[in-house]
Amino acid sequence: MAMAGLFWITEDSVYIGAEPVGTAAGVRLSKDGVEASGTEHGRSWSWDEVRRIEVADVPVRPASRRLVSQALDAVVVALTGEGELPPAFTVRIGTAEETVEVSVLTPIAGGIYGPVEYELSRTLLNRLVDGRTPLDDLLLWRRDRVGEANPGREEREALMLTWVDDPS
Repeated sequence: MAMAGLFWITEDSVYIGAEPVGTAAGVRLSKDGVEASGTEHGRSWSWDEVRRIEVADVPVRPASRRLVSQALDAVVVALTGEGELPPAFTVRIGTAEETVEVSVLTPIAGGIYGPVEYELSRTLLNRLVDGRTPLDDLLLWRRDRVGEANPGREEREALMLTWVDDPS
């Protein structure tokens, strides 16, 4: 797997948020469409049915505040030996008939996004839904990175810019 923005990318799927484990909720994007999984979900839609995908409650902070939050979290873990799950955020999948909300975990270390990465992720979601950015672009990038570590923030932002750049 590899992470870029709000996305957890495997060789054949793109997840919004972290890839779910067991019965955890998740949102999976594939060539066939969008799937909401988890104990309360288990729904899927073709790309033709999906009108929008929105995110809410994403933890976003400027770099300085993000570093302070992560440092405090590290101190709490070091002192107590107890860690917490990363923060969750909401994914809303909208069709002509309904809107389904799914709570997913953030895939980013520390669970907090910078404003640029967050906005690029939202733009990329819109482009995936309307077909201007093919899902294959993300999957090909992942396949080319097998065995490599997740890219740093600047590399992720530059990468997402290539995915949302509109040549027209």
